[in-house]
Amino acid sequence: MSGWTFLVLFIVVVAAVVLVNGFKIVPEYERGVVFRLGRVIGARGPGVVFILPLIDQMQKVNMQVITEDIPVQDIITRDNVTVRVNAVAYYRVVDPVRAIVDVQDYKFATSQIAQTTLRSIIGQADLDELLINRDEINSRLQTIIDDETSPWGIKVTSVEVKDVELDPNMRRAMARQAEAERDRRAKVINAQGEKEAALTLSEAARDLEAHPAAMQLRLLETMSEIASEQNSTLVLPIPVELLRFMDTARALPEDTL
Repeated sequence: MSGWTFLVLFIVVVAAVVLVNGFKIVPEYERGVVFRLGRVIGARGPGVVFILPLIDQMQKVNMQVITEDIPVQDIITRDNVTVRVNAVAYYRVVDPVRAIVDVQDYKFATSQIAQTTLRSIIGQADLDELLINRDEINSRLQTIIDDETSPWGIKVTSVEVKDVELDPNMRRAMARQAEAERDRRAKVINAQGEKEAALTLSEAARDLEAHPAAMQLRLLETMSEIASEQNSTLVLPIPVELLRFMDTARALPEDTL
């Protein structure tokens, strides 16, 4: 084999190896950002992508939804209550070129934005609002973080506050407050029941006063109910006027009667 033949064979082998290395496979959930001599020329994929060896460079970007756990933050609410709050953010890359070119590490940058936004939003809310209006706070967090990360080609789909941890003393105070509130409601309900009962008795008294015979019927009905119990002793009150009438009747002569 001559020297020229060996040189040609060597060049063919090197060219074949270089061309084979120029083919890249990009999965469906990724995109490849291609740089040619340091300048970005766009995103490629998914599928088989060919780049010029030694001239082009490709950096892959994951397009799946990323779950970012926001670490626990010690925050003072607007009403001066210290709470420990953690949350979770869901986001994905929608523009791989901007995610690579415009920010050094989009995952770290998004995490930092989420932490500072969480501290800011919780610090502007009262404790009751944090515990009751959780959906509104989540919406505000999602909107602000999405606006901050949009220039980097990031779309924040959801932010959820996972847990709000209170100081033990505050928990005991809230338990006492809840118990006092339940006692207050019970007393109010009891007072309303007594008021309604008094009004009903007043109406019944007026009706009985207008119809004296109804009182006698009510007395007889009560006596009947008591007499149904075999172990009850019934004491029947007799008006004094009736006793005086009976004494007077016995004192009169028989012919008068």
